Amino acid sequence: MNLIEERVVMARAGTNPFVISRLSSGWLVIGDVQPLPGYCLLLADPVVPSLNALDTNQRTEFLCDMALVGDALLAVTGCDRVNYEIWGNTEPALHAHIMPRYASEPDGKRQRPACMGYSWSEAPKSSGDEFKNFKDKLRAYLQQQYQPI
Repeated sequence: MNLIEERVVMARAGTNPFVISRLSSGWLVIGDVQPLPGYCLLLADPVVPSLNALDTNQRTEFLCDMALVGDALLAVTGCDRVNYEIWGNTEPALHAHIMPRYASEPDGKRQRPACMGYSWSEAPKSSGDEFKNFKDKLRAYLQQQYQPI
């Protein structure tokens, strides 16, 4: 079982501390670390190997949920834009990295994908009370705007 599968099993059981909300296509979680404030992931549930393993309706649902999370991040973080990445090279299960981007980022980092401009090993961990407030705000925004399940 890979990390994404483990995290989905934990989310279903109510034991994943990174869960923000259940959406129609999966689980919105805060990233384990925060290379940029507000970094989240959308984990598909049911777990599938890639976007191409979904039927047309499921693909639409997953991609719409990604965009809805982007709307929420724009509102909650004040970021300037949102980057969306689906790779699955290391963890071969569908999940999207949803990364707020800020005008205040240094030149040379702002123009690059976050995974190339920032150190994940040096990024703050997403545990602790300072991230509970962010998760609560994002959850409240999603519940108010989109009625996640």
